[in-house]
Amino acid sequence: MPHTETMPKDDGLRVLFLPPTRRDRDVLVRLFERANLSYLVCQDIKALSVEIDRDVGVLLLTDGAFAHREVEELWSALARQPSWSEVPSIVLCESGSQSMAVTRCVQNLRNVTVLEKPTSSRTLISAIQAGLRARARQYQMRDQLLALQTSEAALLTATRQLTDSNRRKDEFLAMLAHELRNPLAPIMNASEIMARLVTEPQLQATVRLLKRQTAHLTRLVDDLLDLSRITSGRIELRREPLDIAAVVSQALEIAEPLMREKDHTFLVATGYERMFVRGDHARLVQSIANLLNNAAKYTDSGGEIRLEVQKQEDDVVIIISDNGIGIAPDLLPLIFDLFVQADHSLDRSQGGLGIGLSVVKRLIEMHKGKVLAESDGSGRGSTFKVRLPLIEAPASSEVTHARPRAAPKRVLIVDDNADAANSLATVLELEGHQVEAVYSAEKALSTATAMQPDVIVLDIGLPAMNGYEVATLLRPVLSSTQLIALTGYGQREDVLRAKEAGFDAHFVKPVDVPSLTQLISDFSKTK
Repeated sequence: MPHTETMPKDDGLRVLFLPPTRRDRDVLVRLFERANLSYLVCQDIKALSVEIDRDVGVLLLTDGAFAHREVEELWSALARQPSWSEVPSIVLCESGSQSMAVTRCVQNLRNVTVLEKPTSSRTLISAIQAGLRARARQYQMRDQLLALQTSEAALLTATRQLTDSNRRKDEFLAMLAHELRNPLAPIMNASEIMARLVTEPQLQATVRLLKRQTAHLTRLVDDLLDLSRITSGRIELRREPLDIAAVVSQALEIAEPLMREKDHTFLVATGYERMFVRGDHARLVQSIANLLNNAAKYTDSGGEIRLEVQKQEDDVVIIISDNGIGIAPDLLPLIFDLFVQADHSLDRSQGGLGIGLSVVKRLIEMHKGKVLAESDGSGRGSTFKVRLPLIEAPASSEVTHARPRAAPKRVLIVDDNADAANSLATVLELEGHQVEAVYSAEKALSTATAMQPDVIVLDIGLPAMNGYEVATLLRPVLSSTQLIALTGYGQREDVLRAKEAGFDAHFVKPVDVPSLTQLISDFSKTK
């Protein structure tokens, strides 16, 4: 006798049965073939268990099967079924049979139908077909689970790829900003030199143009970095009580040159009450200045810009409005999205990357505030409202008094970019300092030892030996010298690393010349 007899059809919905006698087998085979059922006759429990592992639609047994010694293999095979699978089982029992074997069978099989013998062919076939329908639904559930798992795996893969892509993008933006800042630094330094030396009015206008456009390019670089840092959660706000009037005043200083260039009428409306918020001074100034510059950029020459500061319940509201080109209704809901500009046509192109407003929105939201845009449509101006939560006025306000300029300093500048080093040296010489510029780490070490400078402005990105390593070597022998790091990288970890290397201050290229000269002039060599 062969090990099994089968009528192949659909293995997933086949009936596995273990007939107790040859006669039972022959009767059931004829019955299954008339009903057009796929079936497989198993010779013993072991063969049945193997076929269950392969595939099964319905399991057909008699109560005699549970008396076999190998029945544990059957329970094991059923226990190995996946979580979605509950094999429909039909057990044919002698009338009135209440044996322990049958009871255990019912407990182990779970999805079981018990029929008493003798039973009609119609009843048996009906029970088998019901079991096959139930099993077909289980297979559908299995397919859905597999599809879901495939989708989840694809989603995880896509997420990992997106995360990796974002990481590479951030690294690229940081490197791009660094590379852009290297040529920006000498250009900005040169414009500072020219502003001090040029007296002819027409050339002065050219110098002012150079300074404005260099500052604009610097802002674009900063916008790129800020966007990358905000989206990756790497910006940390330095929160402190702030007088909103001081924030607005400094923002006006930044935006004023562009408004003056375009001959705008600028109106300010504010009350006399002092209002305070808790925030990062530099980031709030950046946000308000960005909105003012945006208004100036999209308002034609001779237009009007208005700034108003109001107290509304528990918030301070800064309103910046203009009578410029306005915002089209279809663009208004998208105005704070990335890479959106108010007008893309060539004749109205105002430059920029379309990321400034997105940066503003995210920075204001980091301060638990809101920024809204309003416009009656194209050609009808626009209004931006920044809402920030008010705080109680601090118990005491620090007053900064002007300090007298200190004596000239001996300054050593170290930068492998000779243009950047020489131009910055010229700026500091015009401030009255004694300056020497060198272009390598090796020269920096020898010159610093011989010169004993009061201040060293040290580029981090030096070849052969970086600025951190140079500072680590210089700090023990020049303990009272002010070490200032100059770098294209300005992330928090860069500042911390500079501090650990022994630097006293950290500036990002292109350096803010007034801030640097003030720091150097105020330094007192008292360590």
